[in-house]
Amino acid sequence: MHEYSIAYDIFATAKKVAEDNSATIVKKVYIDVGEMTMINPEQVIFLFETMCEEESLFKDCKIESRTVPVKSVCPCGYTGSEKYVCPECGLLPEIVEGKEVVVTNIEIEVEDE
Repeated sequence: MHEYSIAYDIFATAKKVAEDNSATIVKKVYIDVGEMTMINPEQVIFLFETMCEEESLFKDCKIESRTVPVKSVCPCGYTGSEKYVCPECGLLPEIVEGKEVVVTNIEIEVEDE
């Protein structure tokens, strides 16, 4: 169940950013999940929000995920979204996008000085 470790890494990243910026609350975390990650984004969201319940800094924090489609390239010059076989030459294309899980933005609140 690698969804738990992914949710924990997202939580830890958001917590570090919040602490480094003297945040009073983390409101929302945005992530990109590649189409080929082989994870269940709904499960990651559930686990993340469960972790947030234990931490006052994350009170009512939400997470929003966006699916990143596959982008592939082939030595023959093909660029597109084919995952398995290049439609131009029949070789296996290299997937350059769509395999990642990335925290793209974190909304926080800080006290006015």
